[in-house]
Amino acid sequence: MPSQFFGLMIGSSGLRASNAALNTTGNNISNADTEGYSRQTVVQQAYEALRTFTTYGCAGAGVDTIAIERIRDEFYDTKYWNNQCLVGEYDVKQEYYAQIEAYFVDESTTDGFKTIFNQVVNALSEVEKNPASTTAKAQFIGRISSLCEYFNNLSGNIEDLQKSINQEIKVRTDEINSIASELATLNKQINVIEISTGGTANELRDRRAVVLDRLSEIVDIDVQEVKVIDPNNPDRDTGATSCIVKIAGNQLLVNGNDYNTLECVARTAKEKVNQSDIDGLYDIKWTNGQTFSMGASVKGSLKGLFDLRDGNNKEFFNGEVTKVVGSNVKIQVTEDYLTNLNKTNLAEQGKITLGSQVYYYRDWTFSQEYDPASQKTSYYYTFNIDEELSDSPVTSNSIGHTATAGKSVNYQGIPYYMSQMNEWIRSFSQEINDLLCAGYASNGEPGCPLLTGNDFSGGQYILYDSNNPGKPVSSRYDKWDKDGSVRCSEASYYKITAKNFHVLNALVQNADLLATKTDPAAGVDQYGVIQNITDMLGDKKIFRNCTAGDFLTCILSDISLNANGANTFFENYSNISYTIDNQRLSISGVDSDEEAMNLVQFQNSYNLASRMIQTMTEIYDRLILQTGV
Repeated sequence: MPSQFFGLMIGSSGLRASNAALNTTGNNISNADTEGYSRQTVVQQAYEALRTFTTYGCAGAGVDTIAIERIRDEFYDTKYWNNQCLVGEYDVKQEYYAQIEAYFVDESTTDGFKTIFNQVVNALSEVEKNPASTTAKAQFIGRISSLCEYFNNLSGNIEDLQKSINQEIKVRTDEINSIASELATLNKQINVIEISTGGTANELRDRRAVVLDRLSEIVDIDVQEVKVIDPNNPDRDTGATSCIVKIAGNQLLVNGNDYNTLECVARTAKEKVNQSDIDGLYDIKWTNGQTFSMGASVKGSLKGLFDLRDGNNKEFFNGEVTKVVGSNVKIQVTEDYLTNLNKTNLAEQGKITLGSQVYYYRDWTFSQEYDPASQKTSYYYTFNIDEELSDSPVTSNSIGHTATAGKSVNYQGIPYYMSQMNEWIRSFSQEINDLLCAGYASNGEPGCPLLTGNDFSGGQYILYDSNNPGKPVSSRYDKWDKDGSVRCSEASYYKITAKNFHVLNALVQNADLLATKTDPAAGVDQYGVIQNITDMLGDKKIFRNCTAGDFLTCILSDISLNANGANTFFENYSNISYTIDNQRLSISGVDSDEEAMNLVQFQNSYNLASRMIQTMTEIYDRLILQTGV
């Protein structure tokens, strides 16, 4: 049976409950503008009633404050994280594509490709008008030099951009490591509080959600929270939980208090993937030795950065091993961008995968073989394997296996644009040099190449036919060597890139070496070679079925398409993210009007509970002091 002071206990329980509700309301109001804060509410229930052993049975015992809970729907968190990784991916893509567009711009204030190329065409027409004029030929060579300088500068700008992207990959990797450490610390703090108090660590859980928001922009995440089971007594509620965070296609980052870290390992000069890649590009690895996979399912700003830095539009080296002789591996290729050496972007030395085994190669040789019976030409790359660097020697077991160098990246990133520039430069140089080498200068001397590349020693690649010393090469594959092969280290057009593209020094010093006529016995006014070059410039065979002057149009169409796509996707996903966040805030956010109403409601409850205690106090005063109980 309840005591005489039962009513005072009931009133005090109401006072405590109202006080907790008022404090919680005050906390909500104070954090109305706090990032990631989840609105909290007091959970109450009636105290267990007491049996009175009277006709009315049980008597209510007041109110019990069970917990202060955060109002949050994990469904919207998951939706937000899944979308935010796409926002992060297209955010970096639109940012860097804006820079790529700026590099290729051709406006009144900036002399771009179209302007410079038109100047070359105009200077060529002046040579056609006066083939014997040294001044006209020197002006034409000067304009060609400006074209070379344009590509040199463009290559330098894009290399700087690749360097910036590479450095940002390092920054994002370090940020992932920092977030992983922070998450593990928060998990530990949450468990300490929740195990010791039996309540919920609301503020710490909010902080963890904010950190996960940041992580979801960098890389896709999968978050699970499971209860910790006591293996000795599975039915016992330990009160502990384990938050498991996986990234980049379910690769474990955080497991409760433990976490894994990533590291960036710079590629050496012998580990290049693409010919025009800068030195020291980072590969990401787990510090525990496990491979970090950047598969197709990976999203986030990290994915966007890798697409931009390594995107090759799926144009990567791949073929089938057909022959192994010692350390030489012969691989047949069929892709168009591999059967034409002018389009090849394969590094001179690097790593190649034969089946599932990775090998280092010193260099490679490109060759073609014609089969009279089938009237088909087959194309091969023969790699010289560096067995000292490789883990194991290559064997004939590799025959029939797929060979790959690098990987397919279905995006038009920096390697793609560098490869496109190199292809145009090589094809353009090849066509002009062929015509000039087939002609004669005004003095009747045989023509020489106009375009070449500077080599690493400060000299230039002199493109001569190895079978006919002293005679300039016509650059066709069947004239590179007797067996139709060319080694990557030899002075072929493969060696010419946007970075080293240059006019032959001999022609810069003496413009009269420029071939102008097709007949050595013709007069100085004969301009057959110049006419052939003019016709060649209008022929749609130089680059992607376009004329030589349409290079910028072809490239800009790719850039504009990708830039517009990045802008559109970023805007769309940003709008979706905004919508999801509003839905999330509608549940977990603080509504000032609602909290104001709660404040009045709980104030009234507090006043009533106080009035109840005051009333009971007066009753007890009368009962004790005036009745002598």
